[in-house]
Amino acid sequence: MIMDEDDSNRIKENVYRIKSSLPGEVLLVAAAKKKAPEEVKAAIGAGIKIIGHNYVQEAERMRQAVDEPVQWHMIGHLQRNKVKTAVRLFDMIETIDSVRLAEEVNDRCGSAGKTMPVLIEINSGKESNKTGVLPDDVEKLILQINNLSNLKILGLMTMGPRFGNPENARPYFKVTRSIFDHLKRAKIPNVEMRYLSMGMSNSYRIAIEEGANIVRLGTVLFGERNK
Repeated sequence: MIMDEDDSNRIKENVYRIKSSLPGEVLLVAAAKKKAPEEVKAAIGAGIKIIGHNYVQEAERMRQAVDEPVQWHMIGHLQRNKVKTAVRLFDMIETIDSVRLAEEVNDRCGSAGKTMPVLIEINSGKESNKTGVLPDDVEKLILQINNLSNLKILGLMTMGPRFGNPENARPYFKVTRSIFDHLKRAKIPNVEMRYLSMGMSNSYRIAIEEGANIVRLGTVLFGERNK
């Protein structure tokens, strides 16, 4: 992609505008799915510190092209056959949703001499077409994986509806926040409820109202996805 100065300035202006509107404790993850390295570099130039990717192969290409001092988060469904590469690429995996995936990440991190910060992904709407652990099973999953020595469980993540009225996402976020608060009170060993990752471009304001301190934004920063 050849990006002109106007496109670069537009992205930078979007980043400045969004960053200035966020509460100080909220981390902004730039969701870079299907974005070009030039677009990501423009966002980094405007102050983005965390880049999020949905796909391991796309993230690998991006990291080869973008050599900047930023963090990289896995924000899409992670297949177990991609874990070895993901462990090398990412600084946090936000989408742990099963014991088998957690164990694979733990094993690969052990081989790499690395401890991986992770979030547990919740299917807060109990939707059959979405990944994530069901709300009623979150604590059970955490109790099955909290002693994996190369993982650090630091919070929860949920998706919510991507389109439609942002208010429709509020029940999803309320459910996830309730689980977050319960787990914080539970004080499970080796588990810290530090991060609550909720909200995308359509719903991040609602998510912040419901307690999110990580938001994952793509369209409002970069514009519509490239085809």
